[in-house]
Amino acid sequence: MKLIAALVAAGVLAATPAGYLRSQQQPDGGWGSPQLTAWSVLGLRAAGADTGGALDYLVAHEGELSKPTDFALVACAEAVLGHDPGALLGRLPSKPTAVNDAVWEIFALRQSNRAVPRQLVTYVKGAQARNGGFPWAKGVSPDSNVTAWAVQALRSTGVKGAPVRRALAYLRTLQAPSGGFRLVAGRAGAKPPARSFTFLASLRRADGSYRYSRAYATTPVWVTAQVLPALVKKALPLR
Repeated sequence: MKLIAALVAAGVLAATPAGYLRSQQQPDGGWGSPQLTAWSVLGLRAAGADTGGALDYLVAHEGELSKPTDFALVACAEAVLGHDPGALLGRLPSKPTAVNDAVWEIFALRQSNRAVPRQLVTYVKGAQARNGGFPWAKGVSPDSNVTAWAVQALRSTGVKGAPVRRALAYLRTLQAPSGGFRLVAGRAGAKPPARSFTFLASLRRADGSYRYSRAYATTPVWVTAQVLPALVKKALPLR
């Protein structure tokens, strides 16, 4: 990984988002934590890039995980890398306690080529707010992040029609003049607005990473890993 970073710095390799992520991979194959490693794997694989020894790192650090979303996130990454994450799927709760947990459980099951229980899909659909958005958990306000994930999860199970249309209409109410989407106020069957990609381009830094926002450049590995699938217009679970 040090060689990759040196080549990028010397201008031998283009400072691409994938190149930036590869330059941040540690000698142990991870990116500092199982969660960041999973995000990096999903981003790199969406872009068709190599992930080095990430799978060995993820499997070795499964014991550090303690939350349902982390089980599901890492399971997605392991499945993308060709490993059956059965042990992690077995740690998922029998019933979801939050909408975000349910969404990621759907991703993990679909990415692992397993059937999604109908009650899980019903749980997510039932959490949709009157304005079309989806909340992190039932009883709280919806936001653009969870709504975007929920649309991808539902579409991956074959859900179409009103739930998806209402969610997309909600997301459009949150789009700013810059092209980006405020947090609050592909397979979705709707083409992403061109301004969204223009906005993302405005956040790209010289080293290939992306800023969290125009005001902040925090957590570049996490942000860049999440931007990559959007750039190549690939929804979760990855195909």
